[in-house]
Parts: sequence; structure tokens; C-alpha cells
Amino acid sequence: MKYLYYPGCSCSGKTSGRAYSESLIAVFRALNVHYEELTDWNCCGATMYMSVDEQQAFAMSARNLALSESQGDGNGAPVTLVPPCAACYAVLNKTKAYMQEYPQVGDTIHHALDTAGLSYSGNVTVRHPLDVMVNDVGVESIAEQVRKPLKGLRVACYYGCLLVRPYPLFDDPYDPTTMDDLMRSLGAEPVEWPLKTKCCGGSLSGTIEEVGIRLGYILLTEARKRGADVVATACPFCQFNLECFQKQMDRKYKLGARIPIAFFTQLVGMALGLSTRELGLHRLSIPLPNPEKLGEQKEYAHA
Repeated sequence: MKYLYYPGCSCSGKTSGRAYSESLIAVFRALNVHYEELTDWNCCGATMYMSVDEQQAFAMSARNLALSESQGDGNGAPVTLVPPCAACYAVLNKTKAYMQEYPQVGDTIHHALDTAGLSYSGNVTVRHPLDVMVNDVGVESIAEQVRKPLKGLRVACYYGCLLVRPYPLFDDPYDPTTMDDLMRSLGAEPVEWPLKTKCCGGSLSGTIEEVGIRLGYILLTEARKRGADVVATACPFCQFNLECFQKQMDRKYKLGARIPIAFFTQLVGMALGLSTRELGLHRLSIPLPNPEKLGEQKEYAHA
């Protein structure tokens, strides 16, 4: 199966999600997942823009869907578009749903595409890389390719509020487990915690900072209480928000020691034996613990 990769604004170039894109591409290569980058893609119109002008945001998103169809195999076969960002994933699926469910919205968007010389017939499936790895590659296959098991690494799997809601296309919207299953296949230990789909504060940290920081603090405090060594996320916005505002959380709420926030693809790549540079691990502000020395570190800490 061929996948079209949609990096989106956060995972392209030198932006905040660069490490996510680097690690995803490296892991796809290692797992023999064939993909092409969507040609001439544009911003999906996610989150803030959607609240400013929904129709234009839908049109921007639909342009990517139309481009995906034109870049398909040309025989009418379904096209699979893979955006790593949870916000992009949600907005692209929302655009598909609204075009189908609301004729007036669909007519407006089709007219906008027509003026740009594009068309969209609804032949694109939008899937997240986590879905692709677990359900196409398979956790058993990934487990067989593990070279450096993440034994002893306790992971709080954070899905965020957009990955499985409002469109639970590959996991449960209240208690998702796909990332947990993937971490187990790597030899890691996913921790049980109730906040895996609670909002991290995302855009609020840049608009109503006090509220955003409090939401992030609640998440990280609970992860630490559950004994997590790292929080794994599937969204560049969540990763940035939870990692980069920990100083503010400590200043206001006494967060304490920093906790690493990594992309789930980086943990997969570590287990597959890929290099630090390939996975963008050097871009993390809070370094990951070394799984090979984790047991020694914990024994020393409790001595």
C-alpha cells in the first residue's frame, strides 16, 4: 500500500515538530512502509483559523484532499493520506465529514476548489501514523524487529483530545489502547493513568497562559504519580506545550523535576536501534533516560 505523507506546518522544515517528522520518516523506512510526500500541500486550516473563518478553513483543508486524489495511482483506487499532527488529522477528517453530511457546506467547498481548478470526489482516507503502525504493520511485526528493547521504561501514553475524538476511527474515544499496545511491543511498560485523552492546554498556553499551564501541570503531575519515566505523545503541539512550559509550571505550582516528553515515533525508533540524529532526540529540551541504564538509575535513586 502506498501512503501520501502530509507533514503539515508543525512537522515541516525547521518548525517545532521537526523531530516528529524526522523520527516518523526514519521509522517508516526501517519498517519498510512506502510513502510519498503530498506535492504542493498547504496549511490544513487547523484549530485557531477554524474558529475565525470555518468555511475558508474547510476550503484550505479540502485543497489537500483534492491534491491527494490527483496524486493517487490514477485508477480510482482509494488514496491514504497520513498526517502525523493530531490537529491536522482531526481537521482533515472533519472536512471530509462536513462535506458529506452538510450539502450546503459541501457545495461551497466544491465551488472553491473548482475556482482553483481542483476537484474532490471523496476518495481519500485520512489515517494517523499510529493507526498505520498498529493496524497495517502490526505490533507483532514491530516486536520482531526490536533490537534494543525499552525494558524498564515506564511510559505514560498521551493521546490528547483530538486523536480519537470526535472521530474514533481506529481506537476507543474514552480509553484508547493502541499506543499502549505499541509500547508493550517495544518492551516498555505503559502506565495506567486516567488522563490520556485530557486536553493539555494546547493553544491556551499562548492565549490564556494561566489556564494552559494549569492543564499541563495536572497532566504531568498525574503521570509522575503513576511512576512514568516519559510521556509519549502523537501531536507536535502537545509535545511542545508539555515540554516547553515546565519551567512556568514549576514556578507557579512547584512541578519539581522535569519529565521528558517524546514523540511515540522516537520511542519506536529507539527500540529499532536507530540513531539519536535520525530520531531527532537531540532536539528534545528534556533528554530521555537511557533504557539500558534505567534499572541502575532507579536503584541508585532509591539507595
